Amino acid sequence: MPGRFFLTTPMAGIGDWIGQDSAQVADEPPRRNMQPGQEVGCLTGDGFARMRWGIIPVGRVNARGRPVMETIVNARSETVFDKSAFDGVGRAVVIVDGWYEWTGEKRRKTAWRISGPEPLIFVAITDVWTAPGGLQVPQVATVTCEPNKDVAAIHHRIGVLLRRQDVALWLSGEENVVAPLMVPWPDGQLTLQEASDVDWTGP
Repeated sequence: MPGRFFLTTPMAGIGDWIGQDSAQVADEPPRRNMQPGQEVGCLTGDGFARMRWGIIPVGRVNARGRPVMETIVNARSETVFDKSAFDGVGRAVVIVDGWYEWTGEKRRKTAWRISGPEPLIFVAITDVWTAPGGLQVPQVATVTCEPNKDVAAIHHRIGVLLRRQDVALWLSGEENVVAPLMVPWPDGQLTLQEASDVDWTGP
């Protein structure tokens, strides 16, 4: 599942590719290491916007009525429509050039860069956190499913990916209509490369 993204295609190019005006995030710089807690460019039903990657679930509770304590970076597709913790969330997509995964033991991990022949469109949910002082912070979390064969050897989950023609459906469709989108990306369309050239402490 995506733990860090990378996007080197200019946002203007992403906007042209997806057929949407990306002026709202046009000054987004190339980023080789996009981390949870940072802002990422997202496409919602109202257009592009910046959102904090990671939903701080203040006020959200689980099925037992207990507060959800952990920041939600990735939500499981199997439960995203059922868990009370996700009641009332919005929808978005995160469009990037790819993401990173890691294999191996602690302190000896190998980083892998995963990409496709075109930008990748990740299914996401959104929320708004009211920070101390009343500041409204838009938030986003990606949605994951079982892995395809391309990534199964390195991780047990993969972000749900969309074709361009399915983006509008995800953003506005009823739950029963978008449920069939929550499946692994077709095999053979992702490329894995060892990512030894990234500064993991920087942007």
